[in-house]
Amino acid sequence: MDKINFPRRFRVYAPLVCLFVALVFLFPKSPKFNFSYTKGSPWMYETLVAKFDFPILKTDAQLIAEREAAASSVVPYYRLDASVAEEIDRNLAEIDFGKWQSVRPVISSTLSSIYSRGVLSNESPSSPIYVQRNKRAEKLPVSEVYTLPQAQALVMTVLKREFPLCNVDSLSASVGLASLLRPDLVYDSQTTELIHEGTVSNISTTMGVVRSGEVIVSNGELVTAEIEQMLNSYKEEYDASVGYSGPRPLMWLGNIVLAFAIILVLFLSIYYCNEKIFGEYNKYLYLLIIFAITVIASCILVRTQQKFFYLVPFTLPALFLLAFFKQRVVFTVYIISLLPMLLFASDGVELFTMYFVAGVVGMLVFGFFNKGWLQFVTALIVFVVMVLVWLAFRMVEGMDALTDYRVIMYMFFAAMLSVAGYPLIFLFEKIFSLVSNSKLVELSDTSNALLRLLADKAPGTFQHSLQVMNLADAAARSIEANVLLVRAGALYHDIGKIANPQCFTENENQGVNYHQGLTPQESAQEIIRHVSEGLALADKYNLPGIIKDFILTHHGTTCTGYFYTKFLNDGGNPDDAANFRYDGKKPTTKEQVILMLCDGVEAASRSLKDYSQESVSALVDNIMNGKIEENQFTDADITIRELNTVSAEIKTYLMQMYHSRVAYPKRNRKAGR
Repeated sequence: MDKINFPRRFRVYAPLVCLFVALVFLFPKSPKFNFSYTKGSPWMYETLVAKFDFPILKTDAQLIAEREAAASSVVPYYRLDASVAEEIDRNLAEIDFGKWQSVRPVISSTLSSIYSRGVLSNESPSSPIYVQRNKRAEKLPVSEVYTLPQAQALVMTVLKREFPLCNVDSLSASVGLASLLRPDLVYDSQTTELIHEGTVSNISTTMGVVRSGEVIVSNGELVTAEIEQMLNSYKEEYDASVGYSGPRPLMWLGNIVLAFAIILVLFLSIYYCNEKIFGEYNKYLYLLIIFAITVIASCILVRTQQKFFYLVPFTLPALFLLAFFKQRVVFTVYIISLLPMLLFASDGVELFTMYFVAGVVGMLVFGFFNKGWLQFVTALIVFVVMVLVWLAFRMVEGMDALTDYRVIMYMFFAAMLSVAGYPLIFLFEKIFSLVSNSKLVELSDTSNALLRLLADKAPGTFQHSLQVMNLADAAARSIEANVLLVRAGALYHDIGKIANPQCFTENENQGVNYHQGLTPQESAQEIIRHVSEGLALADKYNLPGIIKDFILTHHGTTCTGYFYTKFLNDGGNPDDAANFRYDGKKPTTKEQVILMLCDGVEAASRSLKDYSQESVSALVDNIMNGKIEENQFTDADITIRELNTVSAEIKTYLMQMYHSRVAYPKRNRKAGR
């Protein structure tokens, strides 16, 4: 059984303690409605009795129907113009009725009665209407007022009844009685619209009350639409209003246990997935901060507006982590970061499932769609996955739960925000001194200034670096090492040769030997210098530290074998070996080990005269055994099994690269006739 070696430095645990304290205070202090139910299924719990009075909330379908009904029924608003009746009285007093002067008081009395109720224009609106008199508005049926034709007809009817001997029609026409009447109720379109909008917006969202002590649903009872509506209303009120009623110390103890459990699982996950993260403190802090942002966002939404869970891009933290960590680390940490959502949100199971599936799919497809506009393809796929999971839960609950389509809009914005927010990765990269996968891809572009300088000044070294990169790529994939990192490291590991390219055989001009006339010690120092000169160039071109590590470790602390052997053959003292040894650093990561092996193998393979399987295998074994004998892998995070896998992959790659080709037969001249 392997010995467990937890980190002993306090700085590893300090941020975990801070995160633990924050979670204890952020976790909700009230219970959650922990019942799951579906319309059409029996109630599987004990009989549920209301602990408090609560209103029954109307369903979305009911509210929509009421709003549509209110929107289709507009109650018109009219203002009474009192000056109209006064003006009609003055005009009536000026009319000469001839011998029928006695009709004047009858007409005046009739008009007074008519205008006391009000006169509309010729068109009669639908009932009811609002009428404003003396700064007070009252709602009346339209039958309580007159239209202009009705008022005119009433005047004629009264005159014919009171004066049967008079030709009322002739008299009315001669004095213009019909034109005397005018409407005094004036339509107010602006007030009508305001009242209508208020009516629509003020529709009550409740329909009745369930009193404390009433049974909501009994054990085994079928959950009907009415019972589901009461349960939903009870759940809404419960989550919004119910505080913790038990002993406060127990509540705090529960939060402490839950927060400790989450932090413990997080710590163990990092330890078992990749304990080296604890040693890379900047990466460790970055991981904890991204984790904390996700958890804190969940806790805040639980305390405020839970509907915004669909609007916040919870898949984005997975992409933030994926830029710097391996998938197994990201996968584990991402799941743990969603636990507060699962524990405390009202629809925790649904939200957790939705973001878990969407996050995992997002991590998978982002590897294919992560450049430029293709990121929107990732966002679209994440959106589709979220909608499908959401629809699956709606189908389980019943299709009538599909009324709130705003949730789909929220999910679309959340998916798009994952694209809009991803550029923040470059800010995090700068703050935490990290190198993202995007940065590694950028560094591997051979058209950048430093690599173009290498190609111009030391073309042989440039070609060697390309071959090492391809060889290291295959080796890294065989043990699931960081392929992007090892490719970038391979391209830059020999940039120090730019300072003196002719010193190295791959750049020598034909017939020119740079080392002719130099002692083995002098030649060795010229060779060794390319490491320090490479680091100087890396500083000048602002290469990240993780790339400079490849420059420093690709020879480790080995000797320049050719010149050291020549020195010994010339009678040199073995005690002077330090003059031939690289003043570098032993590799510590799998990627650095892979580069060291591939660098040595690629250079040595150029001198092979026979590329048979036996000779290639012997070459690779000699290179690897030589590094092991020089203790170059003692500090490296790599196993013997992984070394053997890398060795086998390098052999396979070399055999494919140097495989023999079919010799073309010479054409017989006679056969060509």
